[in-house]
Amino acid sequence: MAKQKPPANNMMKQVQKMQADMLAAQEALATMEVEGSAGGGMVKAVVTGGGELRSVSISADVVDPDDIEMLEDLVVAAVTEAMRASQELQSEQMGGVTGGLDLSAFGLG
Repeated sequence: MAKQKPPANNMMKQVQKMQADMLAAQEALATMEVEGSAGGGMVKAVVTGGGELRSVSISADVVDPDDIEMLEDLVVAAVTEAMRASQELQSEQMGGVTGGLDLSAFGLG
């Protein structure tokens, strides 16, 4: 008769595999980039899948010294869109690893 492994041992191996898969997914996310834009593409922001703002580009056509406030609003809008896209990418990538399990209740998501 074959000896069965204790359920806790199998569960621990599954948790360790999930941790390794999550680490790999986080490393992959750090290399992915998403873009947000505003003003019809006149202002663009690039953010990594890990949420790091990489760059902001501004077309000279949108720079008006008499309307700095509009430019500031466009930068905020582009960065906000890029951050939203980054969070969506994180959810997609990490959801595959966790099987859709919401880890935020454990301080992990």
